[in-house]
Amino acid sequence: MSLLNVGARALLANQMALQTTGHNIANVSTAGYSRQSVVLQTVQGQFTGGGYIGKGVEVATVLRNHSELLTRQATAAAAMDAGDTARLERLRQLQDVFSGGESGIGASVNQMMNALSDVVSSPMDLTARNVALTRMDELASRMRDASQRLDEIGYTVGEQFKGSIFAVNNLAKNIAEVNEQIARAKGNGQPANDLLDRRDQLIRELNQHIQTSQVAADDGSVSVFVAGSQPLVLGNKAASLSIDDPADFGAGSGRKVLSFLAPGSSVKVELNESMLGGGDIAGLLRFQNSDLAEGRNLLGRMAVAISESMNQQNRLGLTLDGQVGDNLFAPIALGKAIPSSTNSSSADLDLTVVDPTLLQASSYTIDFTAPDAGSITRLSDGKIFAFDGSGAPPVTVDAVFAAQGLGVALSGPPNPGDRYMITALQGAAAEFKALQYSPVDLAAANPVNAAMGATNQGNVQLVNLKALSNPPGTTVPVTITFDSPSTYTRSDIGGTFTYTPGQPITYDNATPPTGWSLTVTGTPRVGDTITLDDSLNPAYGDWYKRDAGNARSLMDLRDVPMFDGATLSDGFASAIAQVGTRTQSAQFAAELSSAIAANLERDRTAVSGVNLDEEAARLIQYQQAYQASAKMIQIAQNIFDTLIAGLAR
Repeated sequence: MSLLNVGARALLANQMALQTTGHNIANVSTAGYSRQSVVLQTVQGQFTGGGYIGKGVEVATVLRNHSELLTRQATAAAAMDAGDTARLERLRQLQDVFSGGESGIGASVNQMMNALSDVVSSPMDLTARNVALTRMDELASRMRDASQRLDEIGYTVGEQFKGSIFAVNNLAKNIAEVNEQIARAKGNGQPANDLLDRRDQLIRELNQHIQTSQVAADDGSVSVFVAGSQPLVLGNKAASLSIDDPADFGAGSGRKVLSFLAPGSSVKVELNESMLGGGDIAGLLRFQNSDLAEGRNLLGRMAVAISESMNQQNRLGLTLDGQVGDNLFAPIALGKAIPSSTNSSSADLDLTVVDPTLLQASSYTIDFTAPDAGSITRLSDGKIFAFDGSGAPPVTVDAVFAAQGLGVALSGPPNPGDRYMITALQGAAAEFKALQYSPVDLAAANPVNAAMGATNQGNVQLVNLKALSNPPGTTVPVTITFDSPSTYTRSDIGGTFTYTPGQPITYDNATPPTGWSLTVTGTPRVGDTITLDDSLNPAYGDWYKRDAGNARSLMDLRDVPMFDGATLSDGFASAIAQVGTRTQSAQFAAELSSAIAANLERDRTAVSGVNLDEEAARLIQYQQAYQASAKMIQIAQNIFDTLIAGLAR
C-alpha cells in the first residue's frame, strides 16, 4: 500500500504541476498575469527499525512569481509616462495653433503693415486704402479663428477629463470589490494568486489616469491613496473623484481642479495639483491650467495690444473726408476682476489698458491684507509683487498694475483676506473684430501741418511730425522762430527754449502728452521759422487728403517693442517660440519617462511574465514525471495482485 500511496501522491502532484503549466500557457497574453509555479515538498517519512521510509511528495503551494518592488516601480513609472504623454499630445495641438507660414497670424500682421506702406506712398489711392482695411479684417478673422481652435482644444480636454474620471471611479470600485474577495479567500491559508493579479492590473490601469500609492493591510486588502494622503480605496470602500471649477473663483478662472469625495460625505475636497504626480489627469490639468492658459494669454495680449495701439493711432489722424479717425478694431473690454467666493466685501475691481506695450501674457491673483496693502501674484512665472499704499516709498496696487500695462479701479475698500483673480486676456482674441470697411475712413493724414518759412536761410529739415492728440492743441497756429542756431521762441507761450537737432519739440509736457511732437535736424539761422497749424485750415486746401503722416505712424507701430521686448511685427514669432519651448520640453520629458517606464516594465516582466519556451520544457518534464508516477502505480498494483494470488493458494 505504501508504494501505491507514493505513486498516487506523485501522480496528483505532477498532475497539478501540469495543470499550473497549462494555466501559464493559457494566460500568456493576459494583461497583468503573473507566472505561477508549483512548490513541492517531501511528505514526512515513516519511522521503522531500519530507518525512515519515504512516503512521497505533496504540493506545498502554488507560488505566484511576483516582485512587489518592481511592480510598484513599474506602475509609478507608467503613471508618469501617461501624464507626460497626455500633456505632450495636447501641446502639439496648441503648437499647431501657434504656427508660422502664410496662413499664420504673424504673416497676417506683416501683410497688414505692408499694405499700410502702400497707403503712405499713395494716400489718395482708394485701392491701397481698401487693401489695408481688408488686411486688418483678415488679421481679425485669423485671430478669432485661433481663439476658436483654442476653445476646441479646451473642449477636447474637458471630454478627456470626463472619460478618465469615469474610468478612475469605476476602477476604484472594482479594486474595492477585489479587496473584499481577497480578504475572504485569505482565510484558507493560501494566496488567491489570480485575484492578486487582477488587483495589481486594476491598480496599473488606475495609475494610467492618476498616480497612486498603496498600503497593504493584514487582511490581504490594499488601501489606495491619491495626492499623497487621500484614500481613494480603503478595504472594500471606494471614494470618488471629479473635475470641477475651483471653489474660490469658479468657471471664470479658466482653471480646473481635481476634487475628492469620501464615501458617505457631501463635501468635496480640492486636491493639490502639485501632489498628483503622474497619470493623464495630472498631465491634462497641467496643460489646462498652465499651457492652455498661457496660449490664451499670448493670443489675447496680441489682440488687445494691436487693437489698442492701432485704435489710438487712428484716432490721432484725419480721414479722407476730413473727419477725426475712429477705432479700426472693436475695443476689447477687459471687464472686472473675479472676486473670490470667500470675500467679505462687495468691492469690485475694474480693468482697463493703460499701456499696450507693457501688457504681460499672464493671469494674476490679488490678496489684500488691508484695504490698501497686500500682494499680487503673476501666475505665468509665480512672481509676487507686494504693495502698501501707506508704506515708504508708497507702492499701490495701481502702480503695480501700471507696470503690467493695466489700469485698475476699486469701487470700494476691500477687506483683509479678500482675493481677486484677473484673467482679462484669456478671452480677448475672440472679441477682435475690424470695424472699418470704407477706404475713406482710414485716418491716414496728420491733423497738424508743419510749414517751413518761405524766407528761411538755414538748412533745417523736417524729420518727423506726430499728433499726440486730436485736435492737436488749443492754440493754432504756432510759429517757432529761431533767435539763434541753438534757441527758439514760440508764438503761443513766452520764454526761450533750447534747440537740439534730432530732439523732439513738443506742444506741452502734460501726462499723457497732448498736441504734437515735431522733430527737425540741421542748423537754423536767426529769423528762420516753422509754422504748425491745423491741417484743415482752408488755407492749405485739400492738403490733408494728400498727407500720409498718420498712416506712417500706423506703419511705424510694427517696430514698437510691445511683447516682452519683441516688436509688434515679431510678436507672434515670440509667441511661437514660447509655445514651441514648452512643447520641446514636454517631448523630452515624455521620451525620458517612456524609456524609464519601458525598462521597469521589462524588469517586472522578467520576473512575472510567461516564457513559452520555458513552459514547453516544463510541460515535457511534468508529463514524463506523470507517466512515471502512473507506471509506479501500475507496478504497485501488479505486486499487490501477485501477493493476493499467492495468499489464495
